[in-house]
Amino acid sequence: MRVLIIEDDEDVSAFIAKGIKEAGHTADIADDGREGLFRATTENYDVLIVDRMLPALDGLTIIRTLRGAGADTPALILSALGDIDDRVTGLRSGGDDYLVKPFAFSELLARVEVLGRRTSGTGKPGVEQFLEAADLKLDLLARTASRGGKTIDLQATEFRLLRYLLENKGKVVTRTMLLEHVWDYHFDPQTNVIDVHISRLRSKIDKDRDRPLIRTVRGSGYIVDG
Repeated sequence: MRVLIIEDDEDVSAFIAKGIKEAGHTADIADDGREGLFRATTENYDVLIVDRMLPALDGLTIIRTLRGAGADTPALILSALGDIDDRVTGLRSGGDDYLVKPFAFSELLARVEVLGRRTSGTGKPGVEQFLEAADLKLDLLARTASRGGKTIDLQATEFRLLRYLLENKGKVVTRTMLLEHVWDYHFDPQTNVIDVHISRLRSKIDKDRDRPLIRTVRGSGYIVDG
């Protein structure tokens, strides 16, 4: 499941993203309303987590705009405004769920996963269950991987790493991109954490294969060929 967090409080967004990734999902962050709307309309997400009070564009305006454009990606509204009228306004603006701050992460995750399952079961365009490259197949719902019909046992981080590479199939993914989207790191990309995990992933995906799928682009990063 791929989640977009639109939240201007860096501590809150980092906390949510960390928990979502630890649960085996993918999380991106937009720290203002305008960026959030742009990403929600130009990229595919399974669930949006939208703070109600945001700079540039407020959360309810984002959701109304998306609904007006025909986008039906489920949206969980986060807000310190917890009165009944506030909740009703949020839901009538197109929100699918409403959670009041402060919140327990376990509850937020449960609500997000319910929304994600609801979307995945609709069969609507843009909601993917499988990511594929050649004979490699990643099942995002069952959280399984296989190549040539043989199951591949992946750890949670390896699954997130492979998912991100497959989501960007045919494109060069830089070390910085991997650090930010898979590990949520924002420091020197010379850390060897990427090399270690890429090596482990290759040993499971490409070992003894005539056609390696994960390719190093010297000086740039990595690419998965289709």
